[in-house]
Amino acid sequence: MPAVTFDRTIRVHAEPGDVWRVITDVPLVASWVTVVDDVHEHEALVRYDAVLADRVGPFKLSADLDVDVKKVDAPHAIEVAADGEDRQVASRIQIGARVALAADDTGTAIHVSGQYEVTGRVATLGASMIKSKGEKILDEFFGALAGHFG
Repeated sequence: MPAVTFDRTIRVHAEPGDVWRVITDVPLVASWVTVVDDVHEHEALVRYDAVLADRVGPFKLSADLDVDVKKVDAPHAIEVAADGEDRQVASRIQIGARVALAADDTGTAIHVSGQYEVTGRVATLGASMIKSKGEKILDEFFGALAGHFG
């Protein structure tokens, strides 16, 4: 399966500093996404691990992810990369994402962009199913983010 890119922006009625504190609260943000479990912080805003677990067609995927924060430009942007695999279903997941904040007339614009790629047995189900799962995860994240600042 080729890499899937994503690029979304949401505006919230909050100051960038307040938004920064929320998006860098890793346990809080992880709780917004139902497929993410067992987040463990090794060093704040540097390194984490987590489990990504979901059913994808006939497969029950449970991938251990190593999450590295690649760049922090507080309170403007953060870049992360996650890499992991589920050995039982012989599949690998790679994710790269950037969150950028910009003050605007009504608060803060939050821009999230990146890409993810799933390879191995799970990828044999087809890009459309995996892309649909990825869209669901992004919808959960943005819905919870909007609700937090509602």
